[in-house]
Formats: sequence, C-alpha cells, structure tokens
Amino acid sequence: MPPSNTIEGMFTQQPMVMVAIVAVIVGGGAYWFGNSTGYDTGYAQAQADVKALQDESAAKAATEAAKSANPFQAVNPLEGVEANPFEKVKKVLNPFETQ
Repeated sequence: MPPSNTIEGMFTQQPMVMVAIVAVIVGGGAYWFGNSTGYDTGYAQAQADVKALQDESAAKAATEAAKSANPFQAVNPLEGVEANPFEKVKKVLNPFETQ
C-alpha cells in the first residue's frame, strides 16, 4: 500500500535525498551567517583602521606645522661665522707682530 502523504513517503523511501536537502539548507544558513558576521566585523575593523590612520596623519601634520612655525628650532644660518673675519688677516699681515 503506498503512503497516503507524499512527505511521509519521502522520509521512508529516499532518506539520502532528505539528508542532502537538509545539508544544503544548513550549509546555506551557515554560509549566510558567517558571511554577514564576517562582513560586519571586517567593516568595523576597516573603519577603525581608517580612523587611526587619519588621527596619526593629523598628529604628524600638526607636529610638523608646530616645528616649522617655531623660530627657536630653526637652524642658525650664521652659525660658525666669525664676528670679525679680518682679525686673522690683520695678524698675518702685521710685520711687527711675532708669531
């Protein structure tokens, strides 16, 4: 006697088909859950990375601007220049001074 319900017949006659259908449904659900969770986590991580990079570059730019605007940290262009460069020449050319 054939089963009166087709779903009941599917369970008794072809168990491998039902196992395959359940495996596809579970696999699809797991893929969807993993993809959505991974996407959300990756998106949040990317936002944090961009924010950190922007903060770092802003701090570096502010430091560079402060260094260039501060005249006390600038290099002295007259460093090493003597006050009177003719002093040595005067000593060399003076015939009455002994060396």
